[in-house]
Amino acid sequence: MADIFNFKEGEVLLFDKPLGLTSFGVVSRVRGIIKRKLKVRNIKVGHAGTLDPLATGLLVICTGKMTKSISGIQDAEKEYTGTITLGSTTPSYDLETDIDQTYPTEHISEELIFGIAKSFVGQHDQMPPIFSAKQVDGKRAYELARKGKEVKLEPKRITIREFEITGVRREPELQVDFRVSCSKGTYIRSLAHDFGKAVGSGGHLSALRRTRIGNYNVNDAINTDQFQSMIFPDQTENS
Repeated sequence: MADIFNFKEGEVLLFDKPLGLTSFGVVSRVRGIIKRKLKVRNIKVGHAGTLDPLATGLLVICTGKMTKSISGIQDAEKEYTGTITLGSTTPSYDLETDIDQTYPTEHISEELIFGIAKSFVGQHDQMPPIFSAKQVDGKRAYELARKGKEVKLEPKRITIREFEITGVRREPELQVDFRVSCSKGTYIRSLAHDFGKAVGSGGHLSALRRTRIGNYNVNDAINTDQFQSMIFPDQTENS
């Protein structure tokens, strides 16, 4: 089989990150496969935008000279689908931490949900979650938060171009499915938290999938096993 990649000159590779694996973990495995193929000790491999371990979906990985394009890809508009669970909050705004408070949801109608979603479209100042990788006095905010220390962050201007409600379920909890197109730097966890407050309750992000970065779509992505098979069609990686 003829080689279809030129990793040193540079490639842009699209991967569908699975639940539970870190973005670094995907990059590490891809780098290992490429190093074995090229028989080199190292090669430039990086990703254009971290996905949390609890999120799935599109991870753009660049190799060789194409790593210079990472910042440009990161600046592109992103699209996500996911689920907001209403009636409860967590310190991390997602399922990384346990529920800390619960709230009533009986007053929340579908009309209210759809109306509030429309109000989020446009430019807003969004407060990042304290469980984030933002730098605070030379340390990551999540490192301080996990130690129970006070974390002071500044709001950031973001743009929500589309915020579509795709489903509402009331059993066993009130859950809202959505699709959102947003600017660089938007925290979907913060969006979920703010949405909960806006409907007069509480909310946290219970599922998230990145479907698009700029013109790159998760429908064109592969997993690392498929990549392994493409690079070594007659072998099975045991590592």
